[in-house]
Amino acid sequence: MAENEYVLWFNETKPEQFNLVGGKNASLAKLENLGVQVPPGFAITTIAYERLLDHNDLHKLIENELASLNTGDTTQLRKSGKRIRRATVQGEMPPDVEDAIRQAYRRLETLYGGKRLSCAVRSSATAEDLADASFAGQQETYLNVKGEKQLLQKTKMCMASLFSDRAIFYRSEKGFAHIKVDLSVGVQKMVKSDVAGVMFTIEPNSGNENIMTIDANYGLGETVVSGSVVPDQFYAFKKTGEPINKKLGHKNVMTIYVGSGGVKTVKVPERMKAKLCLTDEYVKQLAKAGLMIERYYRSPMDIEWAIEDGEVYILQARPETVHSQRRTIREVHLDKETTPLISGVAVGTEIGQGKVKVIEKVNEIDKFQKGEVLVARMTTPYWVPVMKKAAAIITEEGGTTCHAAIVSRELGVPCVVGAKDARTILRKYSGKDVTVDCSAGKGIVYEGILPYSTTITDIVKLKTKTKVMMNASVPEAALNHAWKAEGVGLLRMEFVYANDVGIHPLALLKLEELKKRARALRRSKKPSKELEKTISEIDERTKNYSDKSEFFVDKIAAGIGTIAAAAYPYDTVVRFSDLKTNEYRGLIGGEYFEPEEANPMLGWRGASRYTRKEFEPAFRLECKALKSVQEKGLKNIIPMIPFCRTVGELERTVEIMSEEGLTRGKDGLRVYVMAEIPSNIWNAAEFCQHVDGFSIGSNDLTQLTLGVDRDNASLWKMEFDERDPAVKKSISHLIKTAHKYGKKVGICGQAPSDYPEIVEFLVKEGIDSISLNSDVVGKMKKVIAETEQKLL
Repeated sequence: MAENEYVLWFNETKPEQFNLVGGKNASLAKLENLGVQVPPGFAITTIAYERLLDHNDLHKLIENELASLNTGDTTQLRKSGKRIRRATVQGEMPPDVEDAIRQAYRRLETLYGGKRLSCAVRSSATAEDLADASFAGQQETYLNVKGEKQLLQKTKMCMASLFSDRAIFYRSEKGFAHIKVDLSVGVQKMVKSDVAGVMFTIEPNSGNENIMTIDANYGLGETVVSGSVVPDQFYAFKKTGEPINKKLGHKNVMTIYVGSGGVKTVKVPERMKAKLCLTDEYVKQLAKAGLMIERYYRSPMDIEWAIEDGEVYILQARPETVHSQRRTIREVHLDKETTPLISGVAVGTEIGQGKVKVIEKVNEIDKFQKGEVLVARMTTPYWVPVMKKAAAIITEEGGTTCHAAIVSRELGVPCVVGAKDARTILRKYSGKDVTVDCSAGKGIVYEGILPYSTTITDIVKLKTKTKVMMNASVPEAALNHAWKAEGVGLLRMEFVYANDVGIHPLALLKLEELKKRARALRRSKKPSKELEKTISEIDERTKNYSDKSEFFVDKIAAGIGTIAAAAYPYDTVVRFSDLKTNEYRGLIGGEYFEPEEANPMLGWRGASRYTRKEFEPAFRLECKALKSVQEKGLKNIIPMIPFCRTVGELERTVEIMSEEGLTRGKDGLRVYVMAEIPSNIWNAAEFCQHVDGFSIGSNDLTQLTLGVDRDNASLWKMEFDERDPAVKKSISHLIKTAHKYGKKVGICGQAPSDYPEIVEFLVKEGIDSISLNSDVVGKMKKVIAETEQKLL
């Protein structure tokens, strides 16, 4: 046979030749023809694979081994797979196939690098990278393969891997006939990457289509794909390609190539671990390539990439197979919480419960029983047969784009990755029940079987005139729930403040003053230990920033940007910080800048902070953060001013915002004010002159209308709540007044999430939007739709 029947070069492969080159190689051929930079190479065709089977009379062995195989019996599965693979690898490569492979490799050497060119050898099955099944990681890849002898051996090993245990199991689960699936082998010039990883053109955990996710590590991409590290993670806003969030991972190891051939895993130097491994410019380049690929395929994509000597290469691209298939809506949430045992990154949005089973090595998976909670250092594709049995999966390593996470989503099994010391902590609970909660955007493990509720709603069919929005605090949770609502009616900045920044803003701005104070205390031999500890904590958290205020702006912008991108193109109403003095004191350095107040709920909070000289510089940082989000193309943010007692305070706050580039009316910017103080209600006409809308904070409005401290649980239980006639009259008056002046009115307090009758009242009063807690959006949207129908 001629060379081209056994070998097809990527740049010569046509779409109709899919059955000759398999899913992965067909995709590479498309990308190369599209103009995307892929490592050059060729496909060893499925005809060559069939010749190998025929030449060694392997068809009969395969049929006999798999005819009565029970894939649920992991021992039998392992033995049958091993016999087929051994026979394939030990078989002779047909001379004409061997000659074609040798000739193609020599041509690759001549064109791209000379003798013993280093290559990547990848399997490419005809049932792979399909729209409804990824088959992620089911066959083998071999890196840094050098010379004709190595290439021929690794080619047979790739072909044999069509019958890996996990591939046999996965095909059985998906209903693919083993004997009808063929395998091609891709041979490419090796990219000896400085940085590599995986990119999803949607957020893979939630399916949010506005955000592209990039996971990265130093060296070759195998550590990211396999889940052996928690990689650095980057979010890019798809519309503009701008990076909006960055998370430093635990890059303990990296894979590098060895001069003589093959690869090895080494430790990442400490100086490299502490830094993000991608610059903003590379994130933009990757996002641009990802968007081009997604548009070409007309589907969300899962893409492997690498960077060598500053050049970005796309190694493979396949359709994302979970969220592109999503049709039903299922909401779960815990009814009760206890003290968490461990936490990590959530994969999926489900809750799993079962007995803990710690598995150290893959050869121990026979011990695992159906319905147990699998705990391991990491879950790789080799573990697929046992993953199907698990009620939940917990790993110490891995990120949201590793192959195990992809398969977990396909199987619908809740999974927590990157849970530090999970094996050590949970081994104490071996054989005991735990609850694994991924429903809130963060994977948390609790002791015991905790009660939870499930709601299934076809929310897409529910059409309402009243805009249904959601409240958001946690970026990860917002990603999971944004698709349910028409935007975010309340983004609470406080969560980002407390969790991602963690430092009082004035402590960042006045760090040098704190250091001078510490030196003065030491000179005078006064106690300085606590202050020095505070300074040390600030320095450690901000060590990658020479300008400490940039740390604050970056962290706030990342949280806001993620939520605003998740909600895009709908509005995201961003409430400026409304921490009380006692809450500010809880931040690192807070005790040096905050007074102690007898009643912080009625103290120095909201707009009164922004307009006061000592806090104004911190407020300006918040404005800079919002401005930076707006500059990334997220024009859907609406700044909102909380706890604004007087029109004078409002005027001065709006003036400061404008000085920082947030000018009302410029580039379509709208400004809202919270309506939570009686003065906001009864002076609504005056407030209307300076804002575009109101959002009712029903919690504080009820507190201040009825004179009830909402932090006093005994009072709150005495039926003092938002359903009181005085509160409802206040709301009614505000809606009428605001509408008279053409202003929008929404509500973002707790009341609509708790009381269906409040929802009915608000709809009847003609409120423009209702913002709800994410776990009741479906339930309350039904109430809104039914109320609107009654009014009609």
